[in-house]
Amino acid sequence: MRLHNTIVLSLSALTVLALAGCSTASTPTDARPFSASAPARQEGENAPASALLSSAALSKRLLDESDLGEGYARKPQQPERHDDVAVSGCPALDKMGGAAAAGGSLDFPRKAKASFAYAGDSDSEVAEELYSGTEDNLSKGVGRIFEAMTSCTTYQVLAGATPVTVTTQKLPAPQLGEERWSQLLTFVAGGHSSVVKQTAVRTGTVVVVVSGSAALVDAHLTKAVDKADSAP
Repeated sequence: MRLHNTIVLSLSALTVLALAGCSTASTPTDARPFSASAPARQEGENAPASALLSSAALSKRLLDESDLGEGYARKPQQPERHDDVAVSGCPALDKMGGAAAAGGSLDFPRKAKASFAYAGDSDSEVAEELYSGTEDNLSKGVGRIFEAMTSCTTYQVLAGATPVTVTTQKLPAPQLGEERWSQLLTFVAGGHSSVVKQTAVRTGTVVVVVSGSAALVDAHLTKAVDKADSAP
């Protein structure tokens, strides 16, 4: 069974991890991007240009195999798919529209992402995304989507003909950066289930998002934030 771009309402990396846990078929694909905030401000607005990082600079601050440890391999990025998506049972998400329910990257043009799998264990996956923008824009954009996702403890997503039940739980986030958000999501479809933890940390003009099994997110989050916040 394969689920197409169903489940998450924030990040393509989280969608991939959730689908992988529910699927026994081919590798799932990333979902389309959606607007989680107002359009990103132009460089230099409310922040000096030097404070904003390009996508190329962000990519150099992503975790790599040496950070994760022996046995991890980076997964190739998948092409985007576009499926019809509807949400029921959660007014906040329904108000955001089907594009939000489809998942995808946050709508910030400066971004980089990577996902990793552990050899021989499909459950040991972890993904990271980095975004750069003005502090206010990042705060509003990430806060809005996390608030919407955790506003309903259970809701349903219909992607194409595939119904998925999503259960969310807001979690306390570690005291990192200037702002942080965390949640635990359980996805159930066709008798299969997957549990994914997602934690986001804003440090200055960079947001770090780490998604995967709870143990892996907890193990690698601090290192991800430190590396993202490091000097080039």
